[in-house]
Order: sequence, then structure tokens, then C-alpha cells
Amino acid sequence: MGEVYRARDTELRREVAIKVLPTFVSRDPGRLWRFEQEAQATAALNHPNILAVHRFGRFNGSPYLVSELLEGSTLRKLLQRGPLPIRKAIDCGTQIAHGLAAAHEKGIVHRDLKPENLFVTKDGHLKILDSGLAKLTHQKPSTDGAESTVTLRTDVGMVMGTAGYMSPEQVRGGVVDQRTDTFAFGAILYEMLSGKRAFQRSTSAETMTAILNDDPPEISQTGATIPPALQRVVHRCLEKNPEQRFHSASDLAFALDALSDSGASPAVAAQVPSRRSPKRALGWSIALIVVILLATVVCFELANRNNGPPLRISEYTQLTHNGHAGFVFGTDGSRLYLTHLVRFSIDQVAVSGGEIETIPSIGVPNPLLVDVSPDGSSLLVQSLRGTFSQPLYTVQVVGGAHRYLVDAAIGSGAWSPDGKLVAYSTPNGDMNIINSDGTDAHKLTSVGGAAYPLSWSPDGSTIRFSKDNLGSLWEITSSGSNLHQLLPGWHPSEHKCCGRWSPDGRFFLFIAGPPGPGSQIYALDERHGVFHRTAKEPIQLTSGPIEWTPPVFSRDGKKIFASGSTHMGELVRLDPKSNQFQPFLGGTSAEMVAFSKDGQFLAYITYPDGILWRANRDGSDRVQLTSPPLQPSGPAWSPDGTQIVFEASSPQGPHVWIVPSTGGSPQRLVPEDSEPETDPDWSPDGHKIIFATGEPGSRESHIRILDLASRQISALPGSDGKFAPGWSPDGQSITAQSLDISTLYIFDTRTQHWSILYKGLFAYPLWSSDGRSIYFFRYASDHAILRIAITGGEAKLVAPVGFRFTGTTGGGFWFGLDPTDAPLMLRDASTTDVYALTLENR
Repeated sequence: MGEVYRARDTELRREVAIKVLPTFVSRDPGRLWRFEQEAQATAALNHPNILAVHRFGRFNGSPYLVSELLEGSTLRKLLQRGPLPIRKAIDCGTQIAHGLAAAHEKGIVHRDLKPENLFVTKDGHLKILDSGLAKLTHQKPSTDGAESTVTLRTDVGMVMGTAGYMSPEQVRGGVVDQRTDTFAFGAILYEMLSGKRAFQRSTSAETMTAILNDDPPEISQTGATIPPALQRVVHRCLEKNPEQRFHSASDLAFALDALSDSGASPAVAAQVPSRRSPKRALGWSIALIVVILLATVVCFELANRNNGPPLRISEYTQLTHNGHAGFVFGTDGSRLYLTHLVRFSIDQVAVSGGEIETIPSIGVPNPLLVDVSPDGSSLLVQSLRGTFSQPLYTVQVVGGAHRYLVDAAIGSGAWSPDGKLVAYSTPNGDMNIINSDGTDAHKLTSVGGAAYPLSWSPDGSTIRFSKDNLGSLWEITSSGSNLHQLLPGWHPSEHKCCGRWSPDGRFFLFIAGPPGPGSQIYALDERHGVFHRTAKEPIQLTSGPIEWTPPVFSRDGKKIFASGSTHMGELVRLDPKSNQFQPFLGGTSAEMVAFSKDGQFLAYITYPDGILWRANRDGSDRVQLTSPPLQPSGPAWSPDGTQIVFEASSPQGPHVWIVPSTGGSPQRLVPEDSEPETDPDWSPDGHKIIFATGEPGSRESHIRILDLASRQISALPGSDGKFAPGWSPDGQSITAQSLDISTLYIFDTRTQHWSILYKGLFAYPLWSSDGRSIYFFRYASDHAILRIAITGGEAKLVAPVGFRFTGTTGGGFWFGLDPTDAPLMLRDASTTDVYALTLENR
């Protein structure tokens, strides 16, 4: 960036270089900021391997920078001739590392290290150039009282750098530190030694994908003969996980210096006989022995703790191709067993791939697969019946004979490694054990909330599970002691769920990600060495647009099987003439559609990115109302059309927010600290807002009413254990659901009395426009939209739903009404298939 001129400093009588930013470019605030940051970054340093900056100023509105004049060529021009000799590559690498170490000590991360920004002078000195992307991070005041380094940061999520030399964290737009420069250095050292770029692909997008998922070919495969120790330095620099790289450029420089010293001469120089005294010689001998012992211990520790490079995925193989597979829950070695949450079926497919087949002889209504027995002969299955406690069965794979075990929390149950016991949790938060034949059920301990799904360690000593609405991972011994949270403080806003151990117990895999679509697979390194240390943070194994379901290990531990989904939906409306669902608003991928009272405007949430928008009724004139990390749902318009209230998940939990319908900053409805709030709705007169409170996934919930004038909150009588309130158009009635979504209640505001209107699995109860009936979605094997009069009676069929549907909440679907009471749904245009992921370096 900028133009460089050769000039002479007449006062100091020296040749210099002047870099000028043209006036038309300097009008761009971003480029001007980068130019000024380059000047600040380089001027803060004084090191022989970093370009020296003499002056910075402006002339006729154009900024300029005066630096030392360099004669030679860039490293890129040298590499165009082919790989460098090993000694030359080590020498250049050592100089780069020393320059980086000096920059990092000043809190400066370059972030755009590449051969074009490295200059080799005629006398062999290497200089680091162009700190235009440098990140100046705040440093603590020095002990001598010197001023701290200025802080200039790039927003997280902004991808900056050069494709091919960017670190994985840069590609993701994440937080970067000095280890980002280490990764770029590794790519440059690889290129110096091999003559080929480490991650070059035909496009930048493919190159960045390779940086995230692939390792470069071994340098030995390029035809170069490289010492193993030098290859290990390159590999360590190029680790995907920053924790596995050199922790500092100083350490990197030390490692290269050692290689330089060891390779400086092929022969060992003759030694002059020493005249040390016997005592001094003995002291040196003891010191040498101590060093050897320490080195042995460290090597033993590294060998046992790391046992080679960290776990990674080297290959993805798609096993199914029908686009709507279920979730993989287990394997018997030759088959994979899947559960489908929409069809309520249990399916199977060969581990080598092929057609998915439904197992016909389960004998359990609405089955949910929970686990597969260690010997592969039996399935652990729950029957979803719309209550907190779901009956848990063992089902024989051959013949379908089933045996009732116990009632357990939904999604809870896991076989012990020997197949003799089953662990399960209860809705009130107890962790229990039962024999696999259904005898001797007993409580281990209380874990303080709904715990699911469960995973038993291969040695049978530990049980792990998710808790807090899948917000955290926990661990307990199989005897009921030492309950504690795993990874406290790691990505607190993300879901963490559904872990599985490798068969040898060395790795623990789980999924994590933001609420809604986006879960990726992570691994915890469980290998222990002399000092019994494990990896501080999980290693991310997958990335990109595919959302992954919980992984299942193959019996030999060399592969994992998981269902991968790409998410998209099509908004459809039931056409009253044809009685068929037709695309609405052009079939946009949106859900949670809410109309203003006059029907002229609508609000909706785009799927799967979860952003709230306001638009005209025809979808034109869109205005964005929210941004991540808020995850909005259930928007509702104020009667006057000026405000929209909605529920949103954030790092602070689910709460009710309010935002002007014309746009602006969303605000918490109840700003003070309070328990979670969900499902808001306006009173017809616009003076009150009703909402539910209580911890998601718990059995505690209540309905509250906020008076907007007085800001007073009151409880709705008799609302304990109810949620999802909805005000009738005339304001005289309120609907609510039981927490197990099996009962629809209606509250008469005049008599203050609750009555039961409907019983059965259902979701999204909505008032008709005239207030005489309630529409809802029947969530069972025969999906349908029903309507029931508020006076009671039988629910009548509005329309069957025979297509695949989707959504971010409510178990993966959404249902709504337009102003004419025509049903709206989000038809699923996503694809879900089963993949085999090959694990490497285990």
C-alpha cells in the first residue's frame, strides 16, 4: 500500500526510502488508519531484523513515512528461483524469529507475515517489512514507569491477512495473538525448505478451507531432504490449535539457533585438554547427569502426554445421500443406528454407507434411540409420550423383544462398558443406576437439574453429561462422588453437549456451538503423562457451514460417524383455495413471522442465522432489528405498531427484549437482574406485557404481567408450571401450555379460573383473529394443524403436514398464522446425511 521513493536526507547525509500514501487513497479512513498504524508499529521497534522508521508526517495532505533504504530483494523473489539451501533457510528463519520476538515483546502482532513482507539485503540481513495490519495490544506499564503501548484492535469477526499465510483463527475471524505470526512463519519456513506453498489451492476460499482442515504434504514428499528436527519445528508452527504451537517467537528462535549450531560444521572440532580440578570435573559431571535426567523426564512426559501430534480429521466420507437422515446414536461395528426426531423412527445403515432402512419391529410408540449396548445386541429406547418422565426400554435388535426398565428424563440413559448397568437421570435432577435387567434401581446423587445425554467412560469409572439446558458439561464418578463441571468459563454462551469417549479412553469428543444451527465437533485430549496434565482447552475438529450432530466412534476408534446438516428453509402458507402449502414472501428462509395489528407490516427471523427483521407486508423495505450474539424468537407487535417485544438468548440467558419497530437498540424489558423470561405477548390495549419466567428445562415456570405505566410486575394466579402465555384479541382470556407440552389451558380474566381445553402432544397455540378458537400444531407421528373452539369440544383438522419442516426452536419446527388465519410454516430445504470422519495422529 502506498508508493516508495528513493531519497537522500541532506541533513544526516544518508540514503533513505520515503513511502507516500496518495491523497486520493488517504481519503479512505480505513487505509489511512492502516498506514498510520504501520508507522506507529514500526517506529516502536529498534531491532536489526525490523525495518527502521526515521520519521512520519504529512505534506500537502498526503501522509508519508521515512525509513532506512534497503538494497537487495524480497524473499518472494528469492523463492521464485526454488527452495533455499537448508543452512540459508535456517539462517533466514532465525532472523525472522528474532525480529518477531522483538515485536511481540512490545505487544505487536504483525498478522500479515509473508515472503513479500520479508526483505533480504545484499549482505544477507533479513528485515521484516510492512506492519500495516499490525495489531498493537495494550501492555502493562513497565517497572521503570515507561508508557504502555497504544491499543489498536481489529474487531473479532473481521478477516484480515493474506490467504495462504493466515492462521486458522484468522480465517475464522477470531481473536489473534503472537501465535498467529508463528503459524505464518511456519508456512514461510515450509516454503523456503520445499519451494512450494504449504496451503496453495486454486481459489482463496479453497486455500482458507485447507488452512482450517488440511495439513500440508510432508516436506520429504516434495523431494527435499530435511533433517527430522527441522521438520518437527515446521509441523509445530503449523498446528491448527494455537496451544500446540511454540508459545513465543523467542522459543522458536532458540530452536532454530540450536539447529544452526548443530549444523554449522559437519565435523566435531578437536578439543583442547582441560585442566579442571577433579572437584570441578565432578561438579560438571553431576550437573550433566541432572540435565540428562531432567531431559529424560521431560521427553517421557511429552511422549506420554502428546503421543504424537494432536487429534485431527483427515478425511470426510459421505455415507448416505437421501438428504434427510436421522441422528447417529450408536454402532454395533457393522451398522449405524439412527433416530429420527420428526418421523419418530429408528433407522439403520451400513458403516460403509448405502440406503437407510427403518427398523420395523421396535414395538415402542414414538421411539427415541438413546444408546446401543456394548455388544450391539440391544438398543436403549425411550417412548416420547408428552410428560417429564419418559419410559425407558431395552429392545433386542433381532426380533424386537422389548423390556421396560424405568421412567427417566427425556434423552437420558447410557449402558456401562460391560453392559450390566444403565445410568439414567430423573426430571428432578437425580442421577440413578439400574441393572440392565430392570432390577435394583438406586440413586447415586443429585446433580441439581436435568442431565442428558449421558456417557460412560470406557473404564467404567466416570459418567459425563450435559446440564443447564445443554449449556455446560459435567462429570461424576460412577459411585456418585466428585460432581464437578468440565471446562468452566470456556465459551459460556455456547451449547456443549453429547460427549463420547474413544474406545481407548484417550479422547472425549462432544459438540459445541452457538444456540441454534452451527454445532461443531471438539475433542478433549484425555492422555496423561508423568505430571497427569491434559489439554487446557478442547481442540476444534470441524468447521465450516456444516452443523454436526453428536459423534459416535467406530469400534476400532479410527473413525467417527456423525450426521451433518446444511440448513435452509422455505416459508410456505396454506392456500385456502387449493388447500396446499405454497411459497410465501418468495419462499424466503424465515420463521417466527408476526404481523402488525393493521396487517401492513411484519416481523420475522431469518433462518438459520437468527436475525430479527421488520418489513412491509410484501417483504420490501427491510430493516434489521437485532444482531448476534442475541438469538431472538417469538416477536410480537405492540397494538400501535411502534414497538416489537421478543425473547432472546444471550450470554446472560433467555430474557425479554423490546425494540422500536423502525429500528434502534434493543433494550431489556426488565433491566434489573432477574430469573429468565420467555414467551412475551402484548395485552390488546397495549398497556401490559405478559411473559413466563423460570429456568429452561426445569419443572419451574410461572406467568407474570408487567404494567408498562407503573413498571410493576404481578403474578397470574394459578400459573405455576405453565408457560407460553397468549392474550386473546378481546383481552378476556389467556392461553398457556404445561411444561411437558401435553395440556392446553385457558384462563378467564373475569373469573380468574383456569380450565383445560386440549390434551395431547402439541405446540404453538395461537388465537384466531376473531378470538373464538385456538390453532395449534399437533406434534406426534401424524403431524397436523388443528383448531379447537374456546368453548371446548373436539379439535378439528385444518390441514395435515406431510412435508419436512424445520426451525430453530420447538424441537426443530415453527408454526404461525397470517391475518386471515392461514397457517404458515417453514418447509425444510436443508440436507442431513451421515458422514464417516477419519481420525489421524492418534
